[in-house]
Amino acid sequence: MTEYDFKIEYGPAYSLLKINLRDQSIIAETGAMVYMSKGIQVDTDIRGGLMGALKRMVVGENLFLNKFYGTGTLALAPKYVGDITHYRLDGTLYVQSGAYLASSPDIEIDTKLSDLKMIFGGMGLFLMKLKGEGDVFLSSFGVLETIELEDDKIIVDNGNLVGFTEGLEYSLKRIGGLKTTIFSGEGRVYEFRGTGKIFIQSRNIVEFGRFLSEYLSVGKGS
Repeated sequence: MTEYDFKIEYGPAYSLLKINLRDQSIIAETGAMVYMSKGIQVDTDIRGGLMGALKRMVVGENLFLNKFYGTGTLALAPKYVGDITHYRLDGTLYVQSGAYLASSPDIEIDTKLSDLKMIFGGMGLFLMKLKGEGDVFLSSFGVLETIELEDDKIIVDNGNLVGFTEGLEYSLKRIGGLKTTIFSGEGRVYEFRGTGKIFIQSRNIVEFGRFLSEYLSVGKGS
C-alpha cells in the first residue's frame, strides 16, 4: 500500500503539491505537472481501457492520464486558482469534474451515472468515482474544506460541492419559498444525511463566471 512523502505549499490560493517519490509511482491528471526531477519518468496512457477513458470524457476529464514513476521530486498543481487536499481513501469517493488531481496507482478510476437529484442540482449527468485503498489528492476553486458527518445532516450549495463519500444519503431542495428561490441566489441546495465526509470549495466557479461576465459585458459596451 503506497504512502507518499508529500507536502502542500502556497495554499490555499495557489497550492502546489510536492511529492518525493522513492521508487514509487503516482497517477495524475494531464497538464498537472509543474516540474519533476531527472530521476522521474512519465508514461501517458488510457487508464482503464478505451471504455474507461470515454467515461472520463463524459465527466469532463481528460481522455488520458499520466503515470509518474521513479525517484525524485514531482510538483503538481490544479488548472485553476485554489486549494489541494489529501484524502486517505478506503472505500468509494464521488467527485465532480475537475476536482481530481492525482491518486495512488491502486485506486480504481471510474464514473457513476448521477440520479435526477444530482443532474437537476447542477452536478451533471456523471460523477467521477474513485474506489479502493490509497492516497487521493483533490483540488478546488478556493479553499477546500472537509466536513465530517456523524449521523447528522448539512445543507450545501450545489456550486460549492466538490465530492462526498459513499453511504451518505442526499436530496435536492429549495431554500425558503418562491421569492427566496428566485432572488436569494441560493435556489437549489443539497441536503446530506448520515455518516461520512463531504468536500466543499469556498468559491462557486459558476457564480464567479457570472461575476466576470458582467464586467466583460460593460467592457464591450464601452
